Amino acid sequence: MRKGIVFKLFILTTALCTLILACIFVGQTLFFKQYYVNKKVNAIQTNIQKFKKDYEKNKDNLQSIQRLEQDFSINNNALITLLDTNGNLKNTKDFYIEVKVTDSFEKGLINTTLTIPLYHLINIDDITHNFNKYISTNSELGCLFVSQKTSNTLVPVQLIMYNTGLTYENQQLLKKIKPYFNESGYIDESGYIKQNDLGLRLVNIEGTIQTIRIPEENTLSNMIYTNRLFMQKINDFQIKTLFNENQFKKATLQILDAEENGIKYRLFIQPIAEPNGETTYIFALASLQPVDEAIQMIKDYYIYIVIFVLFLILLAAFYYSKQIAKPLLQINNTTQKMAKLDFSEAIPITSKDEIGDLSQNINMLSTTLHSHINKLQEDIEKEKQLEHTRKEFIAGVSHELKTPLSIMKSCLSILKDGVASHKKEYYFNAMESEVNKMDLLIVDMLELAKLESGTYKMEMQSFHINEMIEYICEHLSFEIKNKQLNIQTSLSEIEVLANPHRIEQVITNFITNAIRYTPENESIIISSEEEESTCVKICIENKGAHIPEEQLNKIWERFYRGDASRQRSTGGTGLGLAISKNILDLHGVQYGVYNTKDGVLFFFYLNKNV
Repeated sequence: MRKGIVFKLFILTTALCTLILACIFVGQTLFFKQYYVNKKVNAIQTNIQKFKKDYEKNKDNLQSIQRLEQDFSINNNALITLLDTNGNLKNTKDFYIEVKVTDSFEKGLINTTLTIPLYHLINIDDITHNFNKYISTNSELGCLFVSQKTSNTLVPVQLIMYNTGLTYENQQLLKKIKPYFNESGYIDESGYIKQNDLGLRLVNIEGTIQTIRIPEENTLSNMIYTNRLFMQKINDFQIKTLFNENQFKKATLQILDAEENGIKYRLFIQPIAEPNGETTYIFALASLQPVDEAIQMIKDYYIYIVIFVLFLILLAAFYYSKQIAKPLLQINNTTQKMAKLDFSEAIPITSKDEIGDLSQNINMLSTTLHSHINKLQEDIEKEKQLEHTRKEFIAGVSHELKTPLSIMKSCLSILKDGVASHKKEYYFNAMESEVNKMDLLIVDMLELAKLESGTYKMEMQSFHINEMIEYICEHLSFEIKNKQLNIQTSLSEIEVLANPHRIEQVITNFITNAIRYTPENESIIISSEEEESTCVKICIENKGAHIPEEQLNKIWERFYRGDASRQRSTGGTGLGLAISKNILDLHGVQYGVYNTKDGVLFFFYLNKNV
């Protein structure tokens, strides 16, 4: 009986492996390459139409468009970019120089600043660490442009650096317009090319470099610049646009073949009509090299595949005999680890029979136990943190209440003994002041304990940070006028996403500190400014006082007082900065303090409401 089953399995395995081998060979030889090409082209066509719709929804959001380009490139293994009506890169603007024009036949350009793209003049692969020796700021240069008569867009043709004599050229475009560099090709100083009525003009300028921008490595734009074929096709497209040879004015997607170094590519061009009458082009390039490499590899190693399959047939019987025992061994190993509270391993479910059901149930049990144990550990950690907070709270209150209670005890003893009955009101006022300080201290300690407990949830809202700062300054105007301080503000109207009550508490603490430690007739500078595109930086700087460098990292600690100027007599509880620190930590933002030339600056960041 066993021999019969083994024999049948052997015959079945042989026939199945032979059939699979034959299907692989036939499919690879006849169908796979064309299937791959059609599949990839159709997928890119579909994704380009999706990209077009997403672009039309987000055309005013540069960041969203760049994200769309990056996602498309990653998902389709293809390069993509957007071109404007004149064939220039539309949203990839990180490889250029800005030149202040000092001389030109076109008087309207003199003393203006032109942005000159470099991607058709200089190969980005040729840029080295000493590139600034050849092109640097304040260097003088001459540049030749070509432009359509009806357009203000100038396309650079030739760039000459006067200090080094180096010349950078758009060779394809220069070759195209060189036949018109003769006496009949120009009319006068205006630079219009007359021959064949091309409707083009040449513009010469001289100027000084103001800014140089080179793209960073490992970015999508850098990948575009380094792909010679892609840049060549973009340049060809721009030249056809300049010479009115562009055939892509219709809204249909055009697919063109391209080849370089024996590698085949597909070029996709999708025009998009803009509301202002101009046209934006989706420009994508996909390589078909992977399929050629895969097919060649299969052909070269087909003999090894045959040998491997024959060897596989011999081992198939042994494989099936062990296949039944394998899941049971895995179940045993996994349950042993579960008994030791190790839930890192799951049993692979390879069948839909009773063994498969058992494996699935053990996996569910492992996941449930792991989840409950993790939750229990989290609860224990929270309880430990709460207990630690309680102990610190009691220790802090005991320490801080010792001084006011001692003062009150002394006052009561004096009043009780009648030693200074004529100063009774003075001692009552002293005790009332200490009671108020204790009340404020307890409120701040409770606030700090709540923030440090790990259970406080920070609810976020959107609000204008400049309005909040103005409100706080108005609220503190009495203290400011009382010390004759000069408040200088530089506030940007920016909407942030944060907890308004807590951020008001932070800003109030920082400004109150600044008022407290700023000498009379000095200045406090408050500013809010946008950094990058997602953050806002708020700064409060007080003039006329410094914090010792060794104390800068300690001022965020509760009850920390570094010197005599920061004693209880100043009116603080020593908890304001500790509370502010916890609020900013719960917001997950950066903050800090440092000494300036003539003062101290506190700063923190908030996220913009995008």
